Amino acid sequence: MTKYNSQLQLIDTATVQQLIEQEKIQLIDVREPSEYTAEHIPQAQLLPLSKFQPEQISLTQGKEIVIYCQSGNRSNQAAQKLVNSGFIEFRQLEGGITAWKQSGYPTKINKNAPISLMRQVQIVAGSLVFTGTILGAFVSPWFLILSGFVGAGLVFAGVSNTCAMAMLLAKLPYNQRT
Repeated sequence: MTKYNSQLQLIDTATVQQLIEQEKIQLIDVREPSEYTAEHIPQAQLLPLSKFQPEQISLTQGKEIVIYCQSGNRSNQAAQKLVNSGFIEFRQLEGGITAWKQSGYPTKINKNAPISLMRQVQIVAGSLVFTGTILGAFVSPWFLILSGFVGAGLVFAGVSNTCAMAMLLAKLPYNQRT
């Protein structure tokens, strides 16, 4: 296994596929339950970042720990938690499940999973902006504050790569099923 220093140790998709075939990998998905339910890499274990505790990882002798998310942002955060708790032997799938799929490797897909969190955010944000605009035009201009608030939240989400609305929607029961 590769030692973890101050730099994150990345692993490419071809190497992960090889380790899966050799049964020498402990693959951990740190996305949210709804994302995992919709699609994940076969053999991956779910430990969502929102509830991620390094002590939840049960080490298996002879297996390398590899963490992944959608593209790498959340697995970076999980990696930092692992480092802070003393883990030194693990790697992160470079490019996440997006790179995995682009490389043509298989995923397990659930056609009955809820729609993606991004689409849920778009539906809720769009509904709130539309409602605020209609109420602002026909009831009271004060309702335009709602549209402005949602717009500001979307700008913040884009700049910070953190979406409070998505975090709230992820907590809904239908998004918790795995």
